[in-house]
Amino acid sequence: MASPLPRDPIADARRNWERHGWGDVAAPMAAITAIMRTQQILLARIEDVLKPFGLTFARYELLALLSFARGGSLPMSRASALLQVHPTSVTNAVDRLEQAGLVARSPHPTDGRTTLIGLTAAGRALVRRATAALNSEVFAHSGFTDDDVEQLISVLGGFRRRAGDFTDP
Repeated sequence: MASPLPRDPIADARRNWERHGWGDVAAPMAAITAIMRTQQILLARIEDVLKPFGLTFARYELLALLSFARGGSLPMSRASALLQVHPTSVTNAVDRLEQAGLVARSPHPTDGRTTLIGLTAAGRALVRRATAALNSEVFAHSGFTDDDVEQLISVLGGFRRRAGDFTDP
């Protein structure tokens, strides 16, 4: 990571917004920009931890999702919906993970139009090791206080619900 800046550029941007007459949207601009920068920082940390495992975060998410599947596999369309990504993204991830021997495709037993994806033994072992590394190196040391975490879950969950990301209360 680069050397820390002497001042917060997002706070500077907020002041510039206010000086240019956009004071009514300066705070939301700063909040949104801060969220996006935070996402970049967190993703970089996660990618650094996953790199030795040969995984990107997107591929890790798919492996983790499959590790939680009750039947040991999921339809590709269901994986796409749960990960909230385009089906093409899941197909690309499955292609890479299948080439690496971490997942396997199989036909659905009752729906010939559906392809199931499931973890191989190697995939199950790798996702366990990668999850342990993420838990100890990122999630246990997130940089947020416990109170911050609970507030973030509440605030961001409310935003996502209002944006139509999910419907339950």
